[in-house]
Amino acid sequence: MIVERAYAHVADGELEEGSQWPWSVPCVRQLVEDGLRFRTPVTFLVGENGSGKSTLVEALAEGFGLDSWGGSAGYRYASWRAPSALGGRIRFEATPAGRRMLRGPRTRRRGFFLRAETALDALGREQQTGRLSGAVDEMSHGEGFLMAFRERFQEPGLYVLDEPEAALSFASCLQLVGVLHELGRSGAQIICATHSPVLTALPGTEIIEVGDHGMRPAAWRDLELVDHWRRYLDDPWSYLRHIVAEGFGEG
Repeated sequence: MIVERAYAHVADGELEEGSQWPWSVPCVRQLVEDGLRFRTPVTFLVGENGSGKSTLVEALAEGFGLDSWGGSAGYRYASWRAPSALGGRIRFEATPAGRRMLRGPRTRRRGFFLRAETALDALGREQQTGRLSGAVDEMSHGEGFLMAFRERFQEPGLYVLDEPEAALSFASCLQLVGVLHELGRSGAQIICATHSPVLTALPGTEIIEVGDHGMRPAAWRDLELVDHWRRYLDDPWSYLRHIVAEGFGEG
């Protein structure tokens, strides 16, 4: 592993009632007040849209020196921007391997930040620098993702993923599960925000549920997203009849 705990310091008064975003987001407030401890090589953050999980993973990537728009450490996106309000204040309690990376220049830090909306641009840059062997612009979104997973996710470092399943089929998600498992065993650390019940089923990981309550550990079987998917696949019409007025039947 690379980091054991993440936390952030804010000025007096910023967390007072009525404070502005991101300090008003429950999971961010908990990060500032209690920190976020990592106990396993792979950690999943799950929650509804707007819960703050993407805000968290972006800030964690920024705090480690990864480009907030996606990519490797030591490379900044063409339209570079300053760190976010939270990302600029993230600090880590790191393992010995993590401390060696954090004490050195950004170019010595190992890892990757993959976010769905900028992934193709990030992968294109990796190809231009010779870090990817395939032609990303000739591949589907999902094929490019899998190539990056196989070729760039190989060495110990911090890998931050924001909804990587967005471009992947069910079978490709299963391949990603295998990549994450092997990467975690190699000494790397993965922090992944996801809506996928496939990814979060990876054994030996910690799942943190993000929402109005802040952050709390959760078992896979108890996740709300798993319960909804299970019930939807068992009887989709019980969900869809509330959305589509007509045209449904079991035939």
